[in-house]
Amino acid sequence: MGESFGFLVMGEASVLGGVGMKNWKKMLVTSLACSAVLGLSSYSPAEAAYELNPAVKTVTPALMEASEIGVLKYENPQMANYTNKDAIVVASFGTTFKDTREKTIEATVRDIQDANPGVKVVTAFTSHIIIDRIAAKEGKHYPTPEEALMQLKAEGYSRVALVSLDVIPGMEYSYVKAVYNEYKDQFKTMTCGTSLMYWQGQEDQSDDVTEFIKAVSSQFPALGKDEALLLMAHGTPHVSNAYYSVIQAKLNELGYKNVYVYTVEGWPSLETILPKLKQNHIKMVTLMPIMMVAGDHAHNDMAGKDSDSHKSILESQGFKVNTYLHGLGENPAIRAAFVERANDAWDALQGRKGADADHIKMMK
Repeated sequence: MGESFGFLVMGEASVLGGVGMKNWKKMLVTSLACSAVLGLSSYSPAEAAYELNPAVKTVTPALMEASEIGVLKYENPQMANYTNKDAIVVASFGTTFKDTREKTIEATVRDIQDANPGVKVVTAFTSHIIIDRIAAKEGKHYPTPEEALMQLKAEGYSRVALVSLDVIPGMEYSYVKAVYNEYKDQFKTMTCGTSLMYWQGQEDQSDDVTEFIKAVSSQFPALGKDEALLLMAHGTPHVSNAYYSVIQAKLNELGYKNVYVYTVEGWPSLETILPKLKQNHIKMVTLMPIMMVAGDHAHNDMAGKDSDSHKSILESQGFKVNTYLHGLGENPAIRAAFVERANDAWDALQGRKGADADHIKMMK
């Protein structure tokens, strides 16, 4: 696989003859030089990347794009002489629930703004339906990430950090990355941050999942022997649905007993968890969303009065049910983690991380 695709998978260096993540910058010099020879001068490396094998003679843009992981960065050599005028675009799925929006999304954006005083920070929603509904109901317009970027360009901004408020790198985060790839050549410099959970401790990277659990556990109730906590996630057809299994494994590893992750639209479902509750003789459960906002899924799917709500299903099975109707964005520790992700993208924009000035200069 390494020979056919031309890059070295982290952790498989001994098989493919490469190096680990610790020495990625050293290998990156070789790949950048190769790129320059081949005329691929528009390439700037991601903050963390697969190392390209120096034996590869044809470094195509597709191969370069496939190697990009982590915080992404692009330098446009044709705009090198443009004056730096910087902005941050914070992209979220959004919600029509105004109260939770103010306590979660807008509160997080304020924290990002506070961490970057004097910098223009724009909030964008990736859900076009939610944008339309808010405009119709409240008369307030949130731009899409595309609209936000084009407005910034019209206002003369030349460098933009694109930040995500997604919890996992699923379909919505893929949308944010797609926007980055489509619009990055419109600016002198552009970066794209990661979702809240991205790294899992591999190759000396941070363990975002463990950090997430420690942050969200500040809102966990004390549990008796016959009590359980059910953490409701969204679920996705995207392969990133596997993150929920990782969260469960980390919860178990950290010693959290009778704490289970389930999803509204993915696996594991509530039906997956029910047998475990009965097996462990659980009598009382607390339902808690691990979504950015406590919107429709939390109020209706989880805690609604209809017979098919999670609360009603559990009650019909004989369980006593408590509900926690607060989004992740209300948790100060979670907001702080999102600020860190935003700062990663901002630092990359400023050249404080990743590709240094000498590498960029070599590319030009």
